[in-house]
Amino acid sequence: MTKNNINIDVCSCTVIHEDIVNKIKKRMPQQENLYELAEFFKVFGDTTRIKILCVLFEEEMCVCDIAAVLGMNQSAISHQLRVLKQARLVKYRKEGKSVYYSLDDDHVKNIFDQGLNHIIHKQG
Repeated sequence: MTKNNINIDVCSCTVIHEDIVNKIKKRMPQQENLYELAEFFKVFGDTTRIKILCVLFEEEMCVCDIAAVLGMNQSAISHQLRVLKQARLVKYRKEGKSVYYSLDDDHVKNIFDQGLNHIIHKQG
């Protein structure tokens, strides 16, 4: 940083606005809930899992069909489905020897859509 640049990201104020600080502290979610939320959003940090969710938005499917749509092997899909299942984003049902996966609930689509809308909005 040169002498002529001003760092606007740093507050030079030394006064703590206690009323605001205390109000916000009371409204902050519990630390455990914030940790779980961070872990939840990490699940969305993998392109393959995002693709699987996109597939399941359209149709309940078995692993072999998901693998065919995405051009991947069943083992890779199964691994990612386990992660999605642990995060309670997908559920499954068995029918004979087949296992069919679907979204756990409508919240999953809403979360995904909010993120995608944010990305599209920032592009345009």
